[in-house]
Amino acid sequence: MKRITLLVSLLLILCLVLVGCGQTNETTVPSTTQQNIPTINLGYIFTNHQTPLLVSAAKGEAFKDMGVYLKPVVAKEKYELISNGKTLANINLVVTKSGSEVTTLLAQKHIDIALGSVTAFMHGVDQQTPMKVLCPIQTEGMGLVVPQDSNIQDWDTFVAYLKATKQPVKIGYHSPTSGPKIVFEGALKKANISVTQDPNNMQAEVLLVDLKSTSNLNPALTSKQVDGWVGPSPYPEVAVTEGIGKIAFELRDLPPKGYWHDFPCCVVGARQEIIDANPEVTQAIVEVTHKASDWCNANKEEAATITAEWIGIPVEAAKVSNIIYTTHPTAKWKEGIATYIDILNEMNKFNNDFKGKKYSEIQTSLMDFSFIEKVSQ
Repeated sequence: MKRITLLVSLLLILCLVLVGCGQTNETTVPSTTQQNIPTINLGYIFTNHQTPLLVSAAKGEAFKDMGVYLKPVVAKEKYELISNGKTLANINLVVTKSGSEVTTLLAQKHIDIALGSVTAFMHGVDQQTPMKVLCPIQTEGMGLVVPQDSNIQDWDTFVAYLKATKQPVKIGYHSPTSGPKIVFEGALKKANISVTQDPNNMQAEVLLVDLKSTSNLNPALTSKQVDGWVGPSPYPEVAVTEGIGKIAFELRDLPPKGYWHDFPCCVVGARQEIIDANPEVTQAIVEVTHKASDWCNANKEEAATITAEWIGIPVEAAKVSNIIYTTHPTAKWKEGIATYIDILNEMNKFNNDFKGKKYSEIQTSLMDFSFIEKVSQ
């Protein structure tokens, strides 16, 4: 009897050991499928210029019927990019301060795909960082903000203020390669208004001040560090909603009349290495951006609410924005890109591949519309 009991005990121990070994192998050895799924670091900025990405992440599996969507893993941080039921990539969302920081992080390979100003991507490619603009996200949504009690209320009163002031008028911006800064500086030069970034130059009419981040725009106005600032939505609307300042004018209304309408700003771009290694992932990110953009235009109030909650601004400020979301590189949009190239060359901002060039000469090194063209078919 003792022998039988001992034998049974040994058999039980052996079974437990085998089961334990089996469980260890199953949990510690990743499958081939898991090993092949890339991790993509996707950079973005706290602005409603990039609401389609925020909406895609916030809506998550509610967008499942679109065929491509972001499945939440850790809210606002980690997602699975899923297309037609297949997980294509693990997505890490990375918050950046500006388009300038976006292109720096792309150059350093800290991020792989990003949303940022097209002018920042121009500077990045000119500095010989291999990356491409894949599609637009929006147009317009830029303004000049001044104190509430300022007499400036349009372009003409702004010019009158410049002429009446004996020292340079200080206008802040959040990034040296931002759309608002480039548009504003370009318009000033077209109007023959002298501009400087040298605080010791007391002969200029306008002193442009780098405030480093959108989070510094309104504090710089309240502390009187600047007389006004140019920036992207929703920050002009936030200034109005919180009683900090007023919108003197939208940058679309800068002279010459109609010249700055529907002007490009934010785009989706990626490192060339990522595009080449992960074309299916790149295609899916462009597609989810495209479909989310259409959804945002059709559901403006909900899109504004999602944006406000995500980036921490008043809902009222997000709702009054006049941004148009679009991923189509239209002829008008391309004209705006060509204008940017001309303005940046006139201001001697390029040092390498784009110096002295026209858009038609550098288009293929800057843009890759093949992915958005497939979505639009």
